Amino acid sequence: MNTPEKKPVEVVLVDDHRMFRSGVRAELGGAVSIVGEAPDVDTAIAVIRDVRPPVVLLDVHLPGGNGNGGIDVIHGCKGLETADGQPVRFLALSVSDAAEDVIAVIRAGARGYVTKTISATDLTRAIQRVADGDAVFSPRLAGFVLDAFGAAAGEVAQVDEELDRLSAREREVMRLIARGYQYKEVAKELFISVKTVETHVSSVLRKLQLSSRHELTAWAMGRRLL
Repeated sequence: MNTPEKKPVEVVLVDDHRMFRSGVRAELGGAVSIVGEAPDVDTAIAVIRDVRPPVVLLDVHLPGGNGNGGIDVIHGCKGLETADGQPVRFLALSVSDAAEDVIAVIRAGARGYVTKTISATDLTRAIQRVADGDAVFSPRLAGFVLDAFGAAAGEVAQVDEELDRLSAREREVMRLIARGYQYKEVAKELFISVKTVETHVSSVLRKLQLSSRHELTAWAMGRRLL
């Protein structure tokens, strides 16, 4: 029995540089479907409200609006849903890796933040994950968010029954995955194979009774383990 081919994720691309938008479109090819573009805050809000895509690929610094760039776009599209009732989700794509930019955009409601050094393959994967409801960050950027939100919550990491279920290696893998590392990056960091990483992640999710990397990040954040 043939499995139906998964349709490319529809994306609205928001960036004030036309050449960059053209480059992204060319690099992604048919892996995603770019259904709209915008160069500024006001145009972006109009296009997103009209198209209602599953994912908006959003630059952080944009002209127009109230001067807050991508944050104004997110605020202007609060509560929007796609045709099938899913929320319109935002993935920041920026040249900036400054902590204040990352934290501000995530606080505004973006589901992830990646830098413009990302490869086309990884960007495609990030778009798909955001469409599926996961949180996605370039490696190391997740630490900014976890530190900021953990500090705001005033919580302290504690040894608990759930954490005690994990082996020392599973805890190492869990921390890196929750920070946004890809499997191959975890493997390189810990000097293990990608297959071993996959095995550990499956074990961690099973032991903690979680179903996704997003839930794992939230779990780790709540305990300030990262």
